[in-house]
Amino acid sequence: MRYAIVAALAAWSVGAVQAAETVRTFHVAHEFKVPRAATVWVPLPSDDAWQTVRDLRVDGAPWERVYDPRWGNAAARLHPSAAATITVRYEVTRRERAADLSHGTTQPAPSGYAAWLQPDARVPLDARVRKVAADVTAGKTTPLSRARAAYDYVLSTMRYDKPAGPGQGWGQGDIAWACDKKYGNCTDFHALFIGLLRASGIPARFSIGYSIPTGSSGDIAGYHCWADFYVDGIGWIPVDASEAWKHQEKRDYFFGHHDADRVQLATGRDVPLPGARGPSLNYFVFPYAEAADGTSVEVTRKTSWSP
Repeated sequence: MRYAIVAALAAWSVGAVQAAETVRTFHVAHEFKVPRAATVWVPLPSDDAWQTVRDLRVDGAPWERVYDPRWGNAAARLHPSAAATITVRYEVTRRERAADLSHGTTQPAPSGYAAWLQPDARVPLDARVRKVAADVTAGKTTPLSRARAAYDYVLSTMRYDKPAGPGQGWGQGDIAWACDKKYGNCTDFHALFIGLLRASGIPARFSIGYSIPTGSSGDIAGYHCWADFYVDGIGWIPVDASEAWKHQEKRDYFFGHHDADRVQLATGRDVPLPGARGPSLNYFVFPYAEAADGTSVEVTRKTSWSP
């Protein structure tokens, strides 16, 4: 009997640990190669309520930490005087985000959130977007129910697809593309979701970084992005529509949660880099480099992670 109790307690302990496993810690290493003298801006992760960054190291050229003047995203601004290899390394502890959706109100968001109601260059709030938003949210009386209607519409309308070949428009986070073509990657899913919410009077924001797979280690080839929307009485509510499309069994989970399998680098679209002569960036997840005359310089990159 004693052994049965011990075994039962051990099994319960393992199950409890697994159920509570909402935190991950991992190391990320970036290698960026710049072919000539340039100024280089590299996005840097920052601490917040769900992410803690430790042991950040930037090597390869003199640098300073700067912040974009619109959204406050952190960057390392480097000044290699010739061709250089820049490395950026850090450790991240990421916690799952979960919102309590039971306390929403019918009140609009406070005025301090007005910036997240404005259009982006590729997410205009034109007559077409407003018409789609009005149709999708018809009969919904609260911000939370309108947001859920928009989320369900995105998942039922869009298809996650990244076809090869030149001239593809996916991956630009363009709401017109999403409405016309009805497929794309995470930027396109969240452009549509964010645009529909803003057109419905609900503040919504875009964030971007990396998705960290499970396993022992590996390379990270691309990026991942997600969204939040604001409801008075609850606060910012996390959403990941593209992951919900890929994992239909977690459709309800990703309306109100972000898992711990990610690193956030930047928030917002149309990101102005301090001191850059070129235009604002559509989104800021990869390095951007300029020569002294303001022309852009190609940067090759490799990113890997390990526990």
